[in-house]
Amino acid sequence: KRKETIMAVLNVNQENFEREVLGAAQPVLVDFWAPWCGYCRRLAPVVERLEKQWAGKLLVAKLDIDEAPALAERYGIDTIPTLLVFQGGKAGEPLVNPGSMAQIEAWLAEGGVE
Repeated sequence: KRKETIMAVLNVNQENFEREVLGAAQPVLVDFWAPWCGYCRRLAPVVERLEKQWAGKLLVAKLDIDEAPALAERYGIDTIPTLLVFQGGKAGEPLVNPGSMAQIEAWLAEGGVE
């Protein structure tokens, strides 16, 4: 019988960002969001689907900008939701207000995540 690995979207914050995102061995997609953002809440199921689809290739994390404003500022997040992929501790090009799963997947491929 195969054991199912149940992964979940990782919640990152000021305290664990360095370790979980910048220190990760594999690429990490970070969803910069806030609870009051309606579009962010609508995007949440898509982010969760990405986590399942890309398990093993990509870590998926959410960062509440209200709880970590310094990180949002550090990465130039003006509009939410904004997605960023970190590889080897460096941020790639941001994807602001993605319109669809297909757009996110194309953006991931352009950023070298396979």
